[in-house]
Amino acid sequence: MLVRREDPDSYYNYDPSLGAAALFAVLYGLAFIGTVVQWLRFRPVIWLVMVISAAMEAVGYIARTVSTQDVTARTVYVLQFSLLILAPVLMAGALYVLFGRIIFLVVPKDQRTFRICWVPPRFVTPIFVGFDVIALFLQLIGAVMITSGNGTSQDDIDSFNRGRDLALIGVIVQIVAFGIFTIAAVRFNFTSKKFLKAAPQPLYPQDQDDFALQVQDKPRKTEWQSLLRVVNLSTVMILIRSIYRMVEFTEGHGGYINNHEWPFYIFDAVPIFPCVALFVYWHPSLYLPYMGFRLPKHAR
Repeated sequence: MLVRREDPDSYYNYDPSLGAAALFAVLYGLAFIGTVVQWLRFRPVIWLVMVISAAMEAVGYIARTVSTQDVTARTVYVLQFSLLILAPVLMAGALYVLFGRIIFLVVPKDQRTFRICWVPPRFVTPIFVGFDVIALFLQLIGAVMITSGNGTSQDDIDSFNRGRDLALIGVIVQIVAFGIFTIAAVRFNFTSKKFLKAAPQPLYPQDQDDFALQVQDKPRKTEWQSLLRVVNLSTVMILIRSIYRMVEFTEGHGGYINNHEWPFYIFDAVPIFPCVALFVYWHPSLYLPYMGFRLPKHAR
């Protein structure tokens, strides 16, 4: 993580650490394997987003490990940069859906008021995922433009600046939406205490129609507050990472963050890891009865 750039054609403003990249490639690789194993066990449709996100993180750090050995190779640099930029945005989408499902599970229909939830459960996914898609789109375009050159020509510099601005707008959109969501999710951790002694409300329908409960659909655990705490922690971690990225894009190519590697690992790699790893143990399918794209009418 030394602050120097020995190769003038390098895509990095420092000499990237092989050891750090390899360490997180292993950690995220193991977390991805655990995520896949649990997905194969429960087959939760909506959790495919987290499987994809975990894969993006693992491949991203593997690509970064390779990139540290050839800092002038554009393809592998673009691959690791883009995947590590976009994966947490997808994770945020998964958390939006998960939080909405927890509310549907825990809060009786007649008590799903503004005071309890701030956002009606049926609007949590459409509103926040909508902002997430916009943020993802802007950051994707920005990442492509940022990595389109190595900064040695005026065109490369102009492309970098435009890409940085687009990515910054995307991050700001994400921070605003995710910041509101984080406050609502953490707040719900306290307002939901009145439901701790109550049993989860969704009923299993007698007529097993097009949304029949399979064996893997039935929750094993009732301590839904444990899952809520993992969601709370993950939202805070992704928010920290998003603020870091906002500072990075605001500073520009010559800023401190772009010229030092340690902030990337401290404020991106470390915070995002528990967002993947914790759900391997506290898997949503252990607590939620329905993990399909839509809830059955009786559970809404």
